[in-house]
Amino acid sequence: MTANRAALRLAAYYAAIFSAVGIQIPFWPLWLKERGLSATEIGLLMAATYMTRIVANPLVGHWVDHRGDRKRPMLILALAGAACWLLFPPLHSFTAILVVTVLAVGLFAGLMPVGDSLAMMMVHLHQLDYGRVRLWGSLAFIVTATLVGRVLEDWSPTILPWLIAAGLLLTAASCTSLPDARIPSSDSKPPPVMPLLKSPAFLLFIGAMALNQAAHTVYYAFATIHWKAAGLSDTVIGLLWSEGVVAEILLFMVSNRVVAKLGPGGLLLAAALGGVLRWIVLGACADLTWIAASQILHAATFGCAHLGAMHFLPRAVPPALSVRAQGLYAALAIGLLPGLITPLSGRLYDSLGGSAFFAMAGLSAGSAVLAWMLGRRWHGEFVTGS
Repeated sequence: MTANRAALRLAAYYAAIFSAVGIQIPFWPLWLKERGLSATEIGLLMAATYMTRIVANPLVGHWVDHRGDRKRPMLILALAGAACWLLFPPLHSFTAILVVTVLAVGLFAGLMPVGDSLAMMMVHLHQLDYGRVRLWGSLAFIVTATLVGRVLEDWSPTILPWLIAAGLLLTAASCTSLPDARIPSSDSKPPPVMPLLKSPAFLLFIGAMALNQAAHTVYYAFATIHWKAAGLSDTVIGLLWSEGVVAEILLFMVSNRVVAKLGPGGLLLAAALGGVLRWIVLGACADLTWIAASQILHAATFGCAHLGAMHFLPRAVPPALSVRAQGLYAALAIGLLPGLITPLSGRLYDSLGGSAFFAMAGLSAGSAVLAWMLGRRWHGEFVTGS
């Protein structure tokens, strides 16, 4: 497969999966609220979406690394995930919603690191610009968030599970055309993962990313609810989410130059420092002008962090451990700490409203310290000594 065809097919995959993400992240809390759940219950459910990754991602990573292929597992996960989201419409009780959330998010979360692993394999094989491939996912997020914001002006949030399932079916269709890249499988056990967990550099990376992700918990769970309470319309809220992703896209368009300039550690530090400023602004006011200005910092808090992670992992981890490393990153950095913090974020928002964002600024400051330490310790070598 040529480089252009590989890039086009990866771009189609990212566009498809982020059409589902562009519905789930900004608007799923509205479906939960429509079911009569409290802010604390919503916080617990959002925590479940993080904590599920702790089990799902390492299991999926082990399965995929042992198989050696990427394409077929991605197709299976996307189809099963779509089916699970269709279980939500008749549910009303917190317990039932929690059970289905664990199933649906486990499949959805398991899919993402496998797709990223395949993408980075193609990036290195064909010398692709990862940011220019990944930005199509961000564009899809913008289009979806904007359109769904307008749809919700006239339609009930009950439509959301159907839309997310449709996005995952589109993802499954895109998986059928992906490059069938493989690492030769073996009947013997895959290389041990323990050296990763004993590596100071890998643990600093996980810690910096975990604090950065945890600092987004109030934003992801309650920004839409907070802005709606401040009098902003669903259309404006959709545009605000889209604005943040536009800033992210602009970063991705020049990603090779930014990565070459800052390196993975520098990108994580930029993400953390941007988070300190962003969350202070959102905690201080709910004025549209300031919210819109702070959304530009999504290029730092998410964009720089994502680029830093995607370029750290293939440089620091041998190929035979690639999916498990992605799974550990997703489980520990995107799952464990954010999952522990999210129930607290629900209580913080219940008690403090928008001032809960100030606590998130403190988490970003901690991330900055760990990212700085990583930049001083790691210099581009494999962290396992392989």
